Amino acid sequence: MNRIKNTLAQNKKLLSIYFTAGYPEPEDTVSIIKDLEKNGIDFIEIGLPFSDPLADGPTIQESSGVALKNGMTTKKLFQQLEGIREEVEIPLIIMGYFNPILQFGVEAFCQSCAAVGIDGLIIPDLPVEEYNEKYREIFEKYGLSNIFLITPQTSEERIRFIDSVSEGFIYMVSTASVTGSTKGFTKETRDYFRRISEMKLRNPQIVGFGISDKETYGQATEFAKGAIIGSAFIKHLNTSGKQDIADFVKSIRPV
Repeated sequence: MNRIKNTLAQNKKLLSIYFTAGYPEPEDTVSIIKDLEKNGIDFIEIGLPFSDPLADGPTIQESSGVALKNGMTTKKLFQQLEGIREEVEIPLIIMGYFNPILQFGVEAFCQSCAAVGIDGLIIPDLPVEEYNEKYREIFEKYGLSNIFLITPQTSEERIRFIDSVSEGFIYMVSTASVTGSTKGFTKETRDYFRRISEMKLRNPQIVGFGISDKETYGQATEFAKGAIIGSAFIKHLNTSGKQDIADFVKSIRPV
């Protein structure tokens, strides 16, 4: 059982943090990972910077642009992560778009992930059918869970197909909007969380998009296994830097 499945098996609601590799400073990647684990985060999504991040709102887009200007590349990320498993134990997931992975070489990318101890990938623009037909064997060869996204508009048939080819969790997007664009959840969104929960899927669901505080974390995890915070954490880094990560985590999920 890999680190993702071990964490999902824990009897508690989970909290994941997304941040952009190489932001705010080029060499911040590893120190942020270590600080997040130290402060009780359950797993971490490391954003691979890309010049055209379509699913991301302005906060994450800006962080991605800064990281690229800082000289962040796929190769540099793997160099930064060398030896990370000597320092942290929690699951690490790379979230990025397919173009940089394709340019790097899909198998070479997966091999590099396995070499540094990455547990899974979230690739929003890789269709599940293409993954299943072309790349699933490569991902499985290197022990990587590929995490797929569903939205309120995703049909039940497609959700069940995604569930059938998934190993890990399903990323339940709370809204069709880009990241960081919602404030609080409507009754309609909470009904969507309940509806997916009642489908009794094989893989647990983790909610992303729109979680920014204790209230939205609580709403998101009422029917789901956990929640992911991205834009709110990037904003925290903008205003407070890395020094107050403990305070940020406590504001979402008090110890």
